[in-house]
Amino acid sequence: MKITTPRFVQPVSLPKIILFVMMLLILPFVLSSPKNLSTAKGVDAVGGPKIVVLNYHKIDNMNISLSVLPQDFEQQLKYLKDNGYTSITPMELYEAIEHGGPLPEKPLLITFDDGYDDNYRYAYPLLKKYGFKGTIFVITSFLDRGQQGYITWAQASEMEASGVIDIESHTVTHGSMTEMTDSDLRRELADSKKDIEQRLGKTVNFVAYPTGTYNLHIASLVKEAGYLGAFTIKYGNVDKASNIYAIERVPIFHTEDTYASFLERLQYIPIFERLGWIKS
Repeated sequence: MKITTPRFVQPVSLPKIILFVMMLLILPFVLSSPKNLSTAKGVDAVGGPKIVVLNYHKIDNMNISLSVLPQDFEQQLKYLKDNGYTSITPMELYEAIEHGGPLPEKPLLITFDDGYDDNYRYAYPLLKKYGFKGTIFVITSFLDRGQQGYITWAQASEMEASGVIDIESHTVTHGSMTEMTDSDLRRELADSKKDIEQRLGKTVNFVAYPTGTYNLHIASLVKEAGYLGAFTIKYGNVDKASNIYAIERVPIFHTEDTYASFLERLQYIPIFERLGWIKS
């Protein structure tokens, strides 16, 4: 009798199995989204036009996660310009979402949190160079005290007057809103709004939640304070299905390959949105 040696199949590694299972789970959502996304025009049957909102903090050479290098920021702006994106203001976003106002074909909102002075030194001139607008959400007490590392009121006034930058509220102290009393919340919202309006001679209509954290009660107080909308940190495009008091923003960080990470975040927004993935 001929004896044959049994053949052993090389086992598949556990990480590969997990990846394969994840792909099988994700694929139906990607291929059969209920929104029927049209990537060519950035619209869908339910939510209408899609608006990309990007969130930055610092634009400088510190090499930390919150600090996008100026050359990396310029590379990102060049990509956006070359690929047909047109920047809009928060008010244009609001009018489009709430009242069906007009939008360019690939609308984009570029936002910065906190009001760092590098926004004036680096981001502001680069936005002008590429024909983009931006929005800076400032912490008003830091500007009032002339705190080192933050823009001055004179710089804020210059940028606002240019039409390139829209100055909006990031509260008075940047404290955790979910840990504040209602009276403190009302003061943070009202005083920051009033301070910017008096110093810059404009109406402040929008606020960004510090660290992106909020709840429905806080959102109701934002509305009560006279704001038209509020921004958080959440993966997804903005459309008519968005909560105007929890507007999605995609955070952009400095990484080992910042440009690749930037492109991945732009490309994965629809997938994150369909799966309901949130990052705060």
